[in-house]
Amino acid sequence: MGEYDVVVIGAGPGGYVAAIRAAQLGMKTAVVERDELGGTCLNWGCIPSKALLRNAEVVNLFKRAEFWGVEIGDVNADFGVAVDRSRQVVKRMTLGVGYLLKKNNIDLVKGQAVLQSPTEIAVEGVEENLTAKTIIIATGARPRSIPTLPIDGTLVMTSREALEAKDMPKSAIFVGGGPIGCELAYVYNAYGVDVTIVEVLPHLLPNDDEEIGAEVERSFDKQGMKTMTGAMLTAMSQKGDRAVVTIKTEAGEQQLTTDRIIVAIGVQGNTEGLGLEELGVATERGFLTINERMQTSVPSIYAVGDITGKLLLAHVASAQGIDVVERLAGLTPPELDYSLMPKAVYCQPQVASFGITEKEAKASGIEVKVGKFPFRANGKALGMGDYDGFAKIVMEVGTEKILGAQMVGPEVTDLLGELSMNRMLEGTVRELGMMVHAHPSLSEVVKEAALACVDEAIHM
Repeated sequence: MGEYDVVVIGAGPGGYVAAIRAAQLGMKTAVVERDELGGTCLNWGCIPSKALLRNAEVVNLFKRAEFWGVEIGDVNADFGVAVDRSRQVVKRMTLGVGYLLKKNNIDLVKGQAVLQSPTEIAVEGVEENLTAKTIIIATGARPRSIPTLPIDGTLVMTSREALEAKDMPKSAIFVGGGPIGCELAYVYNAYGVDVTIVEVLPHLLPNDDEEIGAEVERSFDKQGMKTMTGAMLTAMSQKGDRAVVTIKTEAGEQQLTTDRIIVAIGVQGNTEGLGLEELGVATERGFLTINERMQTSVPSIYAVGDITGKLLLAHVASAQGIDVVERLAGLTPPELDYSLMPKAVYCQPQVASFGITEKEAKASGIEVKVGKFPFRANGKALGMGDYDGFAKIVMEVGTEKILGAQMVGPEVTDLLGELSMNRMLEGTVRELGMMVHAHPSLSEVVKEAALACVDEAIHM
């Protein structure tokens, strides 16, 4: 089909963003995609799940109608309509990606890509091979399964099937209490499903600060969800159209019967069928091995996004893609610091964090002080009737630099930006505390948490 400066394999948040930036920088660019534009994030992950989460929030507001002094009759929450709306949102987003590729004169090639050499790609169904000075692999990842829970898409599902299924079961067990498990459990619970979350580690959201996980557990308990932490699902059998599972805990084994199981235990890289092994591209634990410049063991081949296993977030994939092409163009972007990448979970209460936790800082021998402020003391949160949670800032003693922040509560995913900006500009907690924040606003929690680091919080 022609010669290119860059060919990107995969059109998810890492791939299409890399392609657009490459085109902006004057590189002749093509994208090869075997499925839908936007990848897992736009089609079966970030975007449809957020649409469904919004539906769940609306349903939960109706459940609390009496709290607001609103009298309502019978309410019918149709999950099928919610799924249809989420698919409309997806369609709009994917059409937008297609428009952006066309606008930037990027050639889109549909089909399965197979590398023939470090600079040549064959595409299934396309007669002429593509050649490129640089190839960027951005094929993402897919949900991981476990032998005891064979995925059938009906009784046992991954998040992909769960986001498209229009029916709601009476009960569901979520295996894995990470972001995906917590978000989907919140949606199911809002629609009246009897929800149980099984997490092998001591708290939900085990990669976050322990206080965050504990707060989410308390909130989920108030919402009627059951959480089993330090627990492992060890066996499953089918009884009619239901599943009987055995769960091992410190207290012993117990059996539960459920209508649906959603497996949310992580992902594995989409490395198969690309011809990578034949070219000697190094892998580790099912992901492509890359250096700090996203370069694989084959110099002309780069990798970005979930396939690298670095930090499985869409915005990280995009940042990696931009980093690669800017360096190819001779620019010198700052090296990516994965510890400072923002992380967000969109169940209610929301969770947002970046940097290191108090525990991690102390384990590294760093002297820290923590500032913490509850939403319960924030006027906007009280007015909203949504005041579970807190903001927590980890400050380095001496420099007063923000090493990390962990937040749980209303709309905290939108509050993280100013903390990240403060860190990028090498600000201090005192400077953050000096900033005048609008009153009443949720952002005042961030200001007060910063002031609490230096014992100057006003409203606590």
